Amino acid sequence: MAELSPFALRTPGSGQELLASLSRIRRQRPAQVAAALRERRRRPLLSEHGTLFLIAADHPARGVLKAGSKADAMADRGEFLRRLIVALKRPGVDGLLATPDVVEDLALLGVLHDKVVFGSMNRGGLNGSVFELDDRFTAYTAQGIVEAGLDGGKMMVRIHDQDPGTLRTLTSCAQAINELARLQIPAMVEVLAAPHPGLDPTTALMRAVAIVSGLGQTSAWTWLKLPVVEDMERLLTATSLPTVLLGGDPGPAAGSTYRRWAEAMRLPQVMGLVAGRALLYPEHDDVERAVDEAASIIERGKRR
Repeated sequence: MAELSPFALRTPGSGQELLASLSRIRRQRPAQVAAALRERRRRPLLSEHGTLFLIAADHPARGVLKAGSKADAMADRGEFLRRLIVALKRPGVDGLLATPDVVEDLALLGVLHDKVVFGSMNRGGLNGSVFELDDRFTAYTAQGIVEAGLDGGKMMVRIHDQDPGTLRTLTSCAQAINELARLQIPAMVEVLAAPHPGLDPTTALMRAVAIVSGLGQTSAWTWLKLPVVEDMERLLTATSLPTVLLGGDPGPAAGSTYRRWAEAMRLPQVMGLVAGRALLYPEHDDVERAVDEAASIIERGKRR
């Protein structure tokens, strides 16, 4: 990979070697980070089939380290990066969704050439905290995404009528959507909903989709990232916006999750998948196999 860019490090084989190499260059030549991003070779946003398959790697920045049955699976940064490199090399993988630290590590390693990269923006709502729904923008800004040469921005909105943090997050996301739209950069908005009195879970999520779809001065550059529910066809009657599927952490229920992905990919709003833990830390621990299975689902679902 070093031949792709004068700024790319040689990619060692182990997580410890990765951390040692990255720490050395960050300590001695921090300007290499920006240089590696400038040198990144870019590609069209969507595949030839109009689909998008991204590997999600923004969980640790929100304090989420659990994957499957292991509470600290993503705590080892070197192993996390090693698994990401394996996933990003697989055929059919279009790119990455991550926070600046992960994007920059992988840019230094030279593995983001010809990949789509979305920057994760609001990670302040730490998992399990009392302020979880007050999801502040603590990572990328719209301007930061442009300066880093990235392809889109991702944010999260969780709708809970009894938590005032929801309103603050809605306001911040609306502003970010406006800023990205002015720059003609897609805003990928992950939508989640708390239980709502009198509404079944799918209807509560449809309500959340309606609320989020109306954020900002225009929805022209807004995409949705939605969890895969049993009644996906009904859920997607709530929007005309382009939609990617949320991978989640299925653990032992991966077979059921893959079945739902395959069914959802047939729906006209769905254009792809953004998955992290399900593919990086599968129960069988074979990253290549998990990623290849997901890529085949996307290819079959949208082939014309």
